[in-house]
Amino acid sequence: MTDQPHARPAEPGPRTAPGANAGTGAAPHDYTDAVERALGALDLDTKVRLLSGQDMWSLPAVPAIGLRSLVMSDGPIGVRGRHWSAADPSVALPSPTALAATWDPELARRAGRLLAQEARRKGVHVLLAPTVNLHRSPLGGRHFECYSEDPLLTGLMGAGYVRGVQEGGVGTTVKHFVANDAETDRFTVDNRIAPRPLHELYLAPFEHIVTQARPWGIMTAYNQVNGSTMTEHHHLVTEVLRGAWGFDGCNVSDWTAARNTVRALRGGLDVAMPGPRTVFGAPLAAAVRAGEIAESEVDTAVRRVLLLAARTGCLDGVPPAAPADAPQPIDGRAVARELARRAVVLLRNEPVGEASAGGARPVLPLDPAALRRVAVIGAAARDARVLGGGSATVFPATVVSPLTGLRAALPDDVEVVFATGADPRTRTPHARDGFTLRARYLAADGRLLAETPQFDGKVQVLDSFPDGVTRQELHAVELTGSFVPRITGPHTLALVGAGRLRLTLGESVLFDGDGAAPEGTDPFEAFLNPPEHRVTTDLAADQELALTLRFVPHSLGLGGGLDALNVVLGHLEPQLDGDAEIAEAVRAATGADAAIVVVATTEEVESEGFDRTDLRLPGRQDELVARVAAANPRTVVVVNSGSPVELPWRDQVPAVLLSWFPGQEAGTALADVLLGDHEPGGRLPTTWPARLADAPVTTVTPTDGALPYTEGVFIGYRAWQRGSTAPAYPFGHGLGYTRWEYESLDTTPDSVRVRLRNAGDRPGREVVQIYLAPAGDTSGAPERPAHWLAGFGTVEAGPGESAETEIPLPGRAFEVWSEPDGGWRRIPGTYTVEAAHSSADIRLTARITAG
Repeated sequence: MTDQPHARPAEPGPRTAPGANAGTGAAPHDYTDAVERALGALDLDTKVRLLSGQDMWSLPAVPAIGLRSLVMSDGPIGVRGRHWSAADPSVALPSPTALAATWDPELARRAGRLLAQEARRKGVHVLLAPTVNLHRSPLGGRHFECYSEDPLLTGLMGAGYVRGVQEGGVGTTVKHFVANDAETDRFTVDNRIAPRPLHELYLAPFEHIVTQARPWGIMTAYNQVNGSTMTEHHHLVTEVLRGAWGFDGCNVSDWTAARNTVRALRGGLDVAMPGPRTVFGAPLAAAVRAGEIAESEVDTAVRRVLLLAARTGCLDGVPPAAPADAPQPIDGRAVARELARRAVVLLRNEPVGEASAGGARPVLPLDPAALRRVAVIGAAARDARVLGGGSATVFPATVVSPLTGLRAALPDDVEVVFATGADPRTRTPHARDGFTLRARYLAADGRLLAETPQFDGKVQVLDSFPDGVTRQELHAVELTGSFVPRITGPHTLALVGAGRLRLTLGESVLFDGDGAAPEGTDPFEAFLNPPEHRVTTDLAADQELALTLRFVPHSLGLGGGLDALNVVLGHLEPQLDGDAEIAEAVRAATGADAAIVVVATTEEVESEGFDRTDLRLPGRQDELVARVAAANPRTVVVVNSGSPVELPWRDQVPAVLLSWFPGQEAGTALADVLLGDHEPGGRLPTTWPARLADAPVTTVTPTDGALPYTEGVFIGYRAWQRGSTAPAYPFGHGLGYTRWEYESLDTTPDSVRVRLRNAGDRPGREVVQIYLAPAGDTSGAPERPAHWLAGFGTVEAGPGESAETEIPLPGRAFEVWSEPDGGWRRIPGTYTVEAAHSSADIRLTARITAG
């Protein structure tokens, strides 16, 4: 084949008729006639209403054409529903980085099916997920909600998620299209990206998902790309997304991202969210009547909204894209537990102590029969960080902490001692243990408008108040109930809320005053993290006290007509000072058969709305690990973070596990892995640097409004290969509890077959990674990485058994985006195929020739 450009989708799936439910696995439906009938019955004012949210989460109903209100909800790791509260709990799965660490698109598909079940239970028709932006820099504050630094891994995992959700009859909106890779100035930043990295990296996951899984929706981002805001980007939305890739779904703006009526509609935007006041609706009707835009252009967008409604079962008279009884009942806790343990990455596992008869054995898995006393250390061991901050927040019915999970899993004769050691939190955690709370919504005359149960001490509303509550009538919120302290001593209670706050505990008024108004350049960050006020009081253990926090807000809203309310009661038990806490942890670890230290980030470090400034663990956690490791040679460290952190002590401890943000079954899954009931099956979806200074890309702050992506195609492991410094842990790294010998590698131009043998004494699972590297004469070819991920597969085998996997080599793996020609160009020549355990651990190689 000659070296000529050709524009085509990456390995596209079969095309379907317009309106068909491609990607769901169900029989296709052609909704064209139904959509045209419905459209023909609408007048202009009704049409434009359908392109604008009627509130925070939904589109309006039109009973005359059998159209019901279509409801959307955040849903990367759980389905919150219309209400930002714990009144209707949600299954909380591990973070998307954890899901990506499984390297298992079918597991992502299972997670999607569970979330479809949750969505249908909550009356939600469309999930605002998955998030498939790339980990360009480790400083990205929202990276826990994205999958990986690699576009292929991201695309495959995202496609699995989309298939699973849509097989359950619920739509997805793949987000944030495109290059929403950091949070700093996210509403205005202009990301300047050359065509080649734009297509090869940042557009690539979206392209794979659109062509392979056929999502019903896409969400356009806040940011600009090369001078045009994404909600108005005609080239990328209309020419690339819809034209080159064949996307036939609905384009929804990120919340408040749409800025101009005419430019947004002509740029390819279909729905402006949230309502009721947006650039569409009445302003769009006025633009049509003024001759600024044709009604036929409005009709094009309305057709897409009606198609989404038909697919999700919101349009009468046509069958939805999935059966009415789909999906079948799924055990949410079981899926959450399996996903969490499969996502655990074993970064390090060294032998400790004298060699046994069979040789020195690594410290993990722990043998319960050999344990008499186990020290569990760290604030996050007792109060697990199970999800990231921001719009991905959900409220699970229960959370199993690492401490609780280990105590339940270990035999009764094993003593488990706990010490906080070092608390990384600068904000007081929400009141939970020992509290029984409910929220009462009151009118000015004292009438009870609504009452809801509370998961913890946080009452938060974003646009949708509980039934019976309106902005006009609501005067005050009371968080009321009882508190039974577990420990005698000085307890700290914290109050958060922009308004009048009055806290009564027992017979005493502990605080009566004004909360400060939120501050911050990002209104969502200010809404989530307003200032707090602390009071301390001496309490006796086991003495039940009545408690009421009364809150009269200064205002109800975030601007733009959005109803919002945020009031929090926080609680800290009596604490030692920092030095004493670490000393207590050292005493607990000394002499224990194992010391398990759980370190974590906090919502002040990883959250939507801001980027990170460093990669250090907050507080004195690094010091804690070093001190405990010096006191106990059998120290195991569990890292509870959504994205990379520096681990300066990693060579001082025999075992390091990465649990990510592990979801509601954090403790049960961790116990499964630590005690050897299940293997830690995860592999890193992103390179972990030893120091931030070593990371190839650290610029996330724009200059004069612009952020140039000067690194081109060299991010992640592609960039690390060019430097002289090795990362702490490379892309794809992860150990198991057995050893694998790679026996053979057979190749064709279209696929590879790898045979492996389990050389250990336990059953195991291996992720086989396939990389391509240019070999021979590369003159005349554009600069490319030393190698790049071309595919992956998994094998499972018992001790001594062999297994093999066949992994396709996609044609796109041999192509680059040709900027002069505006299309994909196949680069012929000789390539080395690498079968690898990680990007830095190549086990077998072979040569192939690509024509």
